[in-house]
Amino acid sequence: MHLLPAFPLSLLLSLLLLLLTTTNAHNITSILAKHPEFSTFNHYLTITHLAAEINRRQTITVCAVDNAAMSALLSKGLTVYSIKNVLSLHVFADYFGTKKLHQITKGSTLTATMFQATGEAPGTSGYVNITDLKGGHVGFSAEDSDGSLSAVYVKSLLEMPYNISVIQISHILSSPEAEAPASAPTGKNVTGLMTQKGCKAFADLLISSGADVTFIQNSDGGLTVFCPTDTVVTAFMPKYKNLTAAGKASLLLYHGVPVYQSMGMLRSNNGLMNTLATEGKNKYDFTIQNDGEDVKLETKAATAKVVATLIDAEPLAIYKIDKVLLPRELFKPAPSAHAPKGEAAAAADAPGPASDDEDPADQTASDSNGVVRIGGGRSVVSVVLGLCIGGVLAFV
Repeated sequence: MHLLPAFPLSLLLSLLLLLLTTTNAHNITSILAKHPEFSTFNHYLTITHLAAEINRRQTITVCAVDNAAMSALLSKGLTVYSIKNVLSLHVFADYFGTKKLHQITKGSTLTATMFQATGEAPGTSGYVNITDLKGGHVGFSAEDSDGSLSAVYVKSLLEMPYNISVIQISHILSSPEAEAPASAPTGKNVTGLMTQKGCKAFADLLISSGADVTFIQNSDGGLTVFCPTDTVVTAFMPKYKNLTAAGKASLLLYHGVPVYQSMGMLRSNNGLMNTLATEGKNKYDFTIQNDGEDVKLETKAATAKVVATLIDAEPLAIYKIDKVLLPRELFKPAPSAHAPKGEAAAAADAPGPASDDEDPADQTASDSNGVVRIGGGRSVVSVVLGLCIGGVLAFV
């Protein structure tokens, strides 16, 4: 049998190493350095440390303004911390390339910004309205502005779908909340942030149970919290009171993940995730499942959806969810859609431990990072591994 010449083994292994270590990394400072007309904007991204935050994120849009527009902002005499809030409003937590901007569903959409993610923006003031106007123009305005579109799309500077898009807009987005006097930031209070943003009932449970200590201890090293809304917690209280003290503590810890997960990370991952309640044989894990732009958290007993971002600033992220997460270790699995009505009612009623046999042991989440990636870049790596193995076999 005649074999085609094979690539040298060292070359194949080098290719594999290159692809395994290469990511869609971006450097906003380097990107803007190629355009001198944005030097002031670039400078303030650096001194406010927004550049480093932008570079860490996986899915993002930066709305840059030229030096003339920055001069108008600087003339207001804002503190550097207020300037940071204003510029944070120009960084979207989603990807908007030229094509997407001109194909917005129903012509208008609201998108969260880095200002919203900091937890400093009251209400929805950290959101920006994007409107596809007639004649191929796209307008932008802060949600807390007077309603007028204060800036329009000028051009695209760089697009790396769906990693980063850098576009130019005509003017600074005006926002009373972002421009309000701001002092140097202090340490974040996890339960305090929840209380201010509509998760007071859950925060009160953390404090009364003492579980808040565990959340605080993990916040510096990386923490993601999924807090149910006040209405949801109030409706759940009868079941919560039926749990033992240990069960209550485990349920609360189940809503925390000991690693930082930005919204972009959550949207790019499908798989099991460990929690603060995970210990030894007690799995206390749940599944991240993406459904379009929605992020769902699936347990054997319930499925919750992320409905809002309270704060997303590494190393801490707090998201609001529409249901209490029910671990299978404490609650019976939800009945299937085809189960008889009588069985469905019984299964959904009282809390109770689920079987230990529902998931094979090798499906638990990795203890090293809290997540097992089921999708994402695995297929690319598999292909490269296949090529390398093929090259090796060609020598045999």
